[in-house]
Amino acid sequence: MTDTATYAAEANDPYLLSPGETARALADAPWKRLAVVGDSGAEGVTEAFEGYRCLPWSERFVQELRAVRPDLESVNLGLRNLFAAQVRETQLAPALEFRPDLAIVFCGGNDMLQRHFDIDAVESELTLIIAPLRDAGCTVLTSGLFDITVSPYVDERYRKPMSERIAAWSERTKQVAARLGAVHVDLPKHPAGTEDIYSSDGLHLNARGQAILCAEIVRSLAGHLQAR
Repeated sequence: MTDTATYAAEANDPYLLSPGETARALADAPWKRLAVVGDSGAEGVTEAFEGYRCLPWSERFVQELRAVRPDLESVNLGLRNLFAAQVRETQLAPALEFRPDLAIVFCGGNDMLQRHFDIDAVESELTLIIAPLRDAGCTVLTSGLFDITVSPYVDERYRKPMSERIAAWSERTKQVAARLGAVHVDLPKHPAGTEDIYSSDGLHLNARGQAILCAEIVRSLAGHLQAR
């Protein structure tokens, strides 16, 4: 079976980019050094989904950006199970030492899952991560969250409070991005959020979800380039 046949679903997914579309969208991309920081969302924890390459969004994005920037250097510092404060404590310094001109920051999800979620404290941590990167002249991208509670993998008891937290944290992240001049991916409004994009662990995106996230990152960065 050829790759084309194996990944036919991916090739025909209406939410993904067509061949060559990324190269056109990011043709003027100036970035040569990409740093990814955060928790499991940054790391790219995922699972297979039929018809799609089983790749985390970050690997997909590096491939896409290297199509226009073959000299791109990248580092992914993302690590599962970290709280936002731990991301700042363990990843901010290495990220700054890498001297990125583009950074993608995904964190706060693990804080949100705790019994007590201090959204103001987590916002402060996110700010303390993004601000130094912006001060160093780095383009920073953040993202809201798909509402995974619509999937069949979340216990009914937790759906309403978890959905409320996801919406609140997504909106707060959007506000931080706007305040600090970061690019933001507004995933809660994405129509794929009600479709089969979630892993069976009830927490992460499957391979299709990863592909859609990558496409939205490209679109958001392309919009940022056009607005300059």
